[in-house]
Amino acid sequence: MINTVIQSDNLSLLKKLEDNYVDLIYSDILYNTGKKFKDFDDDLGTEEEAMEWYRPRLIEMHRILKDTGTIYLHCDYRLVHYLKVEMDKIFGVNNFRNEIIWHYNSAPRKKNDFGKRHDTILRYSKTDDYTFNDEEVRIPYSETAPRGYEKEKYYNPLGKVMGDVWDVKILGQNDKTERTGYSTQKPKDLIEIIIKSSSNPGDLVADFFAGSGTTGVVAKEWGRNYLMCDINKKAIEISNERLSKTIKGMKLNANQENSVNLVEANEFNLFNIGQK
Repeated sequence: MINTVIQSDNLSLLKKLEDNYVDLIYSDILYNTGKKFKDFDDDLGTEEEAMEWYRPRLIEMHRILKDTGTIYLHCDYRLVHYLKVEMDKIFGVNNFRNEIIWHYNSAPRKKNDFGKRHDTILRYSKTDDYTFNDEEVRIPYSETAPRGYEKEKYYNPLGKVMGDVWDVKILGQNDKTERTGYSTQKPKDLIEIIIKSSSNPGDLVADFFAGSGTTGVVAKEWGRNYLMCDINKKAIEISNERLSKTIKGMKLNANQENSVNLVEANEFNLFNIGQK
């Protein structure tokens, strides 16, 4: 199921996949806000009920992830602590890698509380031997970093590996470059960090809460294969449209530049499993 978009309950799909099948999993999961968004219902019940729903899915994600693979679960304050405990049990405490804070520039203002301006991304590996391309995620050293030969001789000319607080702008309401109109859409810049650092060209990147399809689009642009799933028909339609435009653009650029560096832009597959 490479370069495939599937409309299905993610647990049903996960159970059909082979062991050690994917190189990287990123999923912007249900936060359990209790809200009914325009495109999906984000209500799994109580925290305990939510974890009962997540547990079999996390177990299957662990099974299908390659030994060299990494998983990123994107959530917020509502479930992150429950998920952390569950992921420690399934993936192992020693395979916890990072609690990444995505700090963004917009949040509702509250009279008696600090503004909420971050999400949390839990990052786990399956073993100690996992893919991490540090040269893909280096940033310039701070202007206040110690200087002089004794210090700078240890510096990497590409900069330092970025930390676990990521300042990436949220997509504005009036964004004309990426916005699809799908609720809770995440920016490509955020997903690029994950895909470039934790996978290699030709690897398979999976997203079992596909939403607007950003994971598949970024994977395709950076020469990775993808597998995306969502139970929501609207999500599949938007992902379909975005991938079609991405593939068409890649083919056009390849023809114009006569490039041999782009992975062949084959058409993606679209499946519907158990949906009317």
